[in-house]
Amino acid sequence: MKITLAQLNPTIGNFRCNTDAIVQAINEARTQGADLVVFSELAICGYPPRDLLQVEGFVQECAQTAKMIGELHTKDIAIVLGTPLPLEVKAAGMDPDPQAHTHIANSLVVYQNNAFVGYYDKRLLPTYDVFDEDRYFVAGEQSRVFDINGTKIGLAICEDLWKGQDAGFADRYFDEPDPVQQLVDSGAEIIVVPSASPYTLHKDQRHREIVIRHAISHRVPVVSVNQIGANDDLIFSGQSCAVDAQGRVCALAKAFEEQLLLIDTDDLSPADITPVDDERMIVDALTLGVQDYMGKCGFKRACIGLSGGIDSALVATLAVRALGPDHVVGASMPGRFSSEGSKGDAFDLAKNLGIACVSMPIEPGFAGLSEVLNPAFTELGHKELGETLPDLTQENLQSRIRGTMMMALSNRSGALVLTTGNKSEIAVGYCTLYGDMNGGLAVIADLPKTMVFKVSRYINKHYESLGFSCPPIPTSTIEKPPSAELAPNQLDSDSLPDYEILDEIVLRHIEKHQSTSRIVEETGFDPDVVRRFCKLIDRNEYKRQQMAVGLRVTSKAFGTGRRMPIAQRWTR
Repeated sequence: MKITLAQLNPTIGNFRCNTDAIVQAINEARTQGADLVVFSELAICGYPPRDLLQVEGFVQECAQTAKMIGELHTKDIAIVLGTPLPLEVKAAGMDPDPQAHTHIANSLVVYQNNAFVGYYDKRLLPTYDVFDEDRYFVAGEQSRVFDINGTKIGLAICEDLWKGQDAGFADRYFDEPDPVQQLVDSGAEIIVVPSASPYTLHKDQRHREIVIRHAISHRVPVVSVNQIGANDDLIFSGQSCAVDAQGRVCALAKAFEEQLLLIDTDDLSPADITPVDDERMIVDALTLGVQDYMGKCGFKRACIGLSGGIDSALVATLAVRALGPDHVVGASMPGRFSSEGSKGDAFDLAKNLGIACVSMPIEPGFAGLSEVLNPAFTELGHKELGETLPDLTQENLQSRIRGTMMMALSNRSGALVLTTGNKSEIAVGYCTLYGDMNGGLAVIADLPKTMVFKVSRYINKHYESLGFSCPPIPTSTIEKPPSAELAPNQLDSDSLPDYEILDEIVLRHIEKHQSTSRIVEETGFDPDVVRRFCKLIDRNEYKRQQMAVGLRVTSKAFGTGRRMPIAQRWTR
């Protein structure tokens, strides 16, 4: 059997564009000589549709669109297409009832020769981390095997693979039957698995290992089709694959790119797979994250505050790779404590990237606000601004002036402000609400500072393969000690431990949920340092819940997958 894996980039709720892409893929697959074309999970509407599933008319339009595609565009070919379906639709032979809205399944529909063949409902509904499928869907109860041109195709959806022994989250579904085992017991000769599995570092490898284990355990080929693209904070890498009955990866689609990959299950042979560096995967993921967030939200340009530091340099570089230099503008906003080196680095970066960079000094704004604020401070018995070396109020005021200026630039130009805070700083609150946190997309909010440096060095080393004409990030930006430059001779190390230590604390406390005592026991770090920064992580949840959407690349990002209360008093 010849199967086309249709790895597409749907936009949530854009039925016209999604339909056009699906129909085009069917036509191209037919030209390729495919017997079957397989699309990703919920390809009709895009994943994850979240509460749109509860809005009147949305699910019905999904069903109507799937029916239209199946009945008009599947001549001489079969399709497996992901869509949410009201339970009543399937009982009525795919005729949507406008009033049917109470019970919905995460489904696959099968069409061949413009006729409805059948459906399958996802059986294992993930409800953890960024997933909340129990909120919307009713779990399926039956395995489904379909005969397509004499081959028995067993259908599963994404999480359905994570039940088997050593497969993944078997403990979450201990009282559920193994969907894949039941498909094999029903005579399936090939397992076809549409997915919408968000990218995190190394998860793609883990997903392939699960596919391989099922293939070996059940001695059947397994075909997995994953969507690509970015929807809000989630990025999808694609990397659809086909694994033969011996567990050998015989086809692997590109990462972070749309692709129609044709495989012949009668002629599978091991593919030559070249490992990709972690840094390259992160660069490609964040590039796609910026590109899709901007494009799908209707923004054409981005603006970034360029401090001369490593974080803003990396964000600007990613933005240029995603949007092109003509669609990115930088703003240098020097203050009284900005070094000449940092000001020069900002403009050198802009020159290397080929972007415009304007200068907007903050000192006049600081002086004007000080003139207004100081009488009030005096009346209330507080020290005036400037009376002592910069304190927290003065430091934050400088940052907030910059944030206000960036938002004004955004309003006037229509460009979206990209924030530049990294995960290490955001974790411990080393950031200013309504200051450097102002903006519409937090590009590196899930990237620890140590990884920011690794990725920046990688970009400079491999600049040509990434599409740049020269190493974009000035060497001095990478080599100088990090500093917010909000006080004389200020360094991050004045307030924070070495980033190697801080990032390990953040990793263990946030991603591994470890207590302070466990971190001290396993790392040997100073107990006072661990306790202090774990406490800061917990106390700064109020800031993180007000930050811009942050692109997710680690196993636990700030956002939809981490739901901590703000008003709480429990300490670990």
